[in-house]
Amino acid sequence: MSHSASGDGVAGVAALIGEPARANILSALMSGRALTAGELARHARVTAQTTSGHLARLLEARLIVVERQGRHRYFRLASPEVARAIEALSVIAGAGPNRTLAIGPKDEAVRRARTCYDHIAGQLGLALADSMQARGLLVHADGAGAITHEGQAFLTDFGIDMTAPARSQRPLCRMCLDWSERRHHIAGRLGAALLNRLLELRWVERVPDSRALTITGIGERGLDTRFRIDVRSPVPHR
Repeated sequence: MSHSASGDGVAGVAALIGEPARANILSALMSGRALTAGELARHARVTAQTTSGHLARLLEARLIVVERQGRHRYFRLASPEVARAIEALSVIAGAGPNRTLAIGPKDEAVRRARTCYDHIAGQLGLALADSMQARGLLVHADGAGAITHEGQAFLTDFGIDMTAPARSQRPLCRMCLDWSERRHHIAGRLGAALLNRLLELRWVERVPDSRALTITGIGERGLDTRFRIDVRSPVPHR
């Protein structure tokens, strides 16, 4: 059972996220991959000892979790809810006057296609959502989404089975406000399934030490054929 948090509780979590090194750690984990303390120290631009203290506080607040494999420890975001909070803060941070530096060439790849925890964001994420809605495969409004009967058939043919009973109470299809594009991309179990399938088909590949995704040559052809998306201008053909 969930309980509404008091103002003091919200302020406590906000203070944890608001420290720059911890914010950089959480942003790095938005890639959806589990990272080591050393990798997170590089993202946070602080020493290993300082990173250890930050990780301990984030673990205590249940904003991250740790997985042990042999002698190694890997950290990841604790839940999709934490990822949504970080994405929402990114939207707010980018909307205010003079809060961010100008977008440079390095950020263009992130703007074009990236991971948002476990689903696809950026221009490619929006193009997938627009394509599916334009073709009647998906309907969405006010942050909620639903797969149509045509969408179920399309996804099954594409190699994604969304009819199996869920192992969690996570929504099947939820829309997530994109921080760089200010429109909604597909999240929830459907968003995660689409990212996994595109990675499996090698239509997209992860960029090391980044949230960015690279669209491969196979992916360009596949996205055009299946989703009617021209990656040179990632909006769906009508």
